[in-house]
Amino acid sequence: MGTARGRVTRGFEDTCAWLAVHTSRAAVAELLGVAWRTVGRVCARVAAEHATQIDLLDGLRRIGIDEISYKKGQRYLTVVVDHDSGRLVWAAPGANEATLERFFDALGEQRCARVELVSADAAEWIAGVVQRRCPAAVRCADPFHVIKWATDALDEVRREVWNVARKDGDTVLARELKGARFALWKNPEDLTRRQRGKLGRIAEINQRLYRAYLLKEELRLVFKLRGPRGVALLDAWLSWARRCRIPGFVRLARSVTAYRDTIVASLVHGASNARVESVNTKLRLLTRIAFGFKSPEALIGLAMLALGGLCPALPGRA
Repeated sequence: MGTARGRVTRGFEDTCAWLAVHTSRAAVAELLGVAWRTVGRVCARVAAEHATQIDLLDGLRRIGIDEISYKKGQRYLTVVVDHDSGRLVWAAPGANEATLERFFDALGEQRCARVELVSADAAEWIAGVVQRRCPAAVRCADPFHVIKWATDALDEVRREVWNVARKDGDTVLARELKGARFALWKNPEDLTRRQRGKLGRIAEINQRLYRAYLLKEELRLVFKLRGPRGVALLDAWLSWARRCRIPGFVRLARSVTAYRDTIVASLVHGASNARVESVNTKLRLLTRIAFGFKSPEALIGLAMLALGGLCPALPGRA
């Protein structure tokens, strides 16, 4: 039966952890006859035990760092993903320098020195810690977040134009602009015929908004090209954005200039937080599954089992 742990055995806990990863919350509780919070505590214990047998931090060279909201009220987890394996290798409650310092403490000075590349968004608390703990590592800006800046600037222009049309009593134009939001946001290759028509209409009726759309798309093309061509287009984009006379994009040009070195590193090394975002998407699903867990440690335990490679085999089937 294995080693007893209170009223359950090692085999029972491994079975519980395996089921939590592979089946629904209701199925686990019904099949095993335990409270869902008990399942959370089991996940935390099993993950912690298996983490002593597998060193997930061994051999890290290229990592991605991000934060994810797991509960209302500004509750965040900091997560670290190995770019090479795609695994979640570390997670902890909090999204600040003190939290991230704990990861590098666990990594240790010698292994910190071997980290070659770190991708992250523009959060200053991440950049500051990485600069102190891994000064030799190349820091890469995450393209997803840079393009999101451009999308936000574009939506700012759309709202401004819509508000002017509404105040001027041009209800037809206001309605067309309000309905064009997704046509402006989506990538051109994903547009429906109707949305392509809306873009064509915008090009006819409002050149300023259409220029903002083109600025957004050209910045997206920068990351699609990558390499030297991407760097050249980035500099051309900066020149255009600085003189476009659209305040939101002029401000964006200043932000992109401030992070140019990390953006160029991303273009040269082809690094992004795509794998981190993939893990975060799966984490959001686990967060919904884990609803009812009392502590973030239980959620982290489930995440490390499902995404960190710590899930045990079913007893007797290893």
